[in-house]
Amino acid sequence: MGTVLNPMVAPDPLPPSFQPGPEGTHITIRGLRKFFAGQPLYQDFNLDIPRGRIVSVFGPNGCGKSTLINMIAGLIPIDAGQILFDGKTLKETKIGYVFQNYREAMFPWMRTIDNIAYPLRLEGRSRAQVDARVQELIASFDVRFDLNRYPYELSGGQQQTASIMRALAPQPEVLFLDEPFSALDYEMTLFIREKLQEVFMKTGTTMMLVSHDLEEAVYLADQILLLTKRPTQIAELIDYGQARPRTDATLSDAGFIATKRRSLEIFQREVRK
Repeated sequence: MGTVLNPMVAPDPLPPSFQPGPEGTHITIRGLRKFFAGQPLYQDFNLDIPRGRIVSVFGPNGCGKSTLINMIAGLIPIDAGQILFDGKTLKETKIGYVFQNYREAMFPWMRTIDNIAYPLRLEGRSRAQVDARVQELIASFDVRFDLNRYPYELSGGQQQTASIMRALAPQPEVLFLDEPFSALDYEMTLFIREKLQEVFMKTGTTMMLVSHDLEEAVYLADQILLLTKRPTQIAELIDYGQARPRTDATLSDAGFIATKRRSLEIFQREVRK
């Protein structure tokens, strides 16, 4: 998880070749390169992620969807290029990350409530501040299971809920979610979708979501980032401006259907190449 440095310390100067994104850009990626086994996965990849939007990442198998957000989040090193957050480096930026495998993401030796509080304690917040923030999250997520239990004593949906609460605890500037619903049943998926929307509407936190489910990707997104096969480039960026909160009725809305259809056409075009 990124940490915030002294705000009085000026960020490193940008090289003359760096081209900032348009107004409203939060994450700027320039000249990104990543090789695996000597083969290019990303090569001269450029992307601007808008501030205060949910961006869903979707594309063919093996195109590096999770790898992309992992590189942006600093979990995987890049071979070349620059990634900046409002002109700042990752070390100067506070991020949150929700892993696909929540069972391995949670610390099994800590109670669930201590897992949630962990990033707050890392920041050096007082016990009163930690307790207040955790209680705020409990109320926001309407938690009705026992957070004093250990993660392995909870259901999968409860563990993933706690994992999302932990990622949101320090109030990150950017939240990354790597297929957060893939191991959940449908009932729990609907619940967490609703809670993520509520958090987003309340905080406006920039989010990047990797999904293997096109309906889910479009439903949650303000923008769908469709990727090509490797070496991966942007196939298309599709804006989806449906008002929030989105509900079951959204799935039959003409705008949703048209956006999903267009996304599917682009996806199929790239798969056939």
